Amino acid sequence: MRKISILCWVMLSLVLTACASGPISRSDSKGFEESGEASYYAMKYQGRKTASGELFDQKAMTAAHKRLPFGSKVKVTNIANGKSVVVRVNDRGPFVRGRIIDLSKSAFQRIGNTRSGVIKVEIEVLH
Repeated sequence: MRKISILCWVMLSLVLTACASGPISRSDSKGFEESGEASYYAMKYQGRKTASGELFDQKAMTAAHKRLPFGSKVKVTNIANGKSVVVRVNDRGPFVRGRIIDLSKSAFQRIGNTRSGVIKVEIEVLH
């Protein structure tokens, strides 16, 4: 009975490990699409280091994504109005359930109203 219990735990851990979402390689990221919510960085992050080592700039067309390689160019389209913007991934995040990308304030303003705070988007990796 003990062997079966250990075997079940091993199998469960293997299944959970296989389901974990890790980074996407540059070659696998081309054409990657995802939909969900986008938000934008608060002003308190202006000038702070991003995960890539760059200083964050609210005026730059940049974004944070959990898995895409740094430097990826991503087209972000607001589902409600069809407006889109191209941003470069230079940070990790967002870490809020349901959100798939954090945009600089300038990028967010091009496709949505910052008063809403969060918008539904589709993203597509260009390169």
